[in-house]
Amino acid sequence: MKLLKRLGIIILSLPAVLAISWGIYEIFGFCINHIASKEQTSILQMNLEREISDIEIITVDSETGNTSGTGNHVDCMSSIIFSTEMQEPEIKNRMAKYYVFDEWNCYVAKTDDGHYEIYINTPAPFADNKEGH
Repeated sequence: MKLLKRLGIIILSLPAVLAISWGIYEIFGFCINHIASKEQTSILQMNLEREISDIEIITVDSETGNTSGTGNHVDCMSSIIFSTEMQEPEIKNRMAKYYVFDEWNCYVAKTDDGHYEIYINTPAPFADNKEGH
């Protein structure tokens, strides 16, 4: 009888245990995705400073989530606005050893105020995390 009682308690508590486990997994995914975005942005800034000697960083931004607004996925987005005397083709040429410019997920563009923006958007490590829904 004790065995059946214990088995019943285990079966009844199983949904709660699974829900808590799922919640912990999602929170873990949130944290890893945000760490990945910050790391991607740090590496981007380091690569820019390594390749462009006269760079002046204006703003550094990173975002984690569904940045495109389409689908249920999580992205890691990095955007750095900077100024330099270099022209866009030379910037792309120097950064091409680190990134593939496709004009959608990775690009360099001149801003309205004469600075440059480099933008990178990659899938997050936990791309199916609830943060993207």
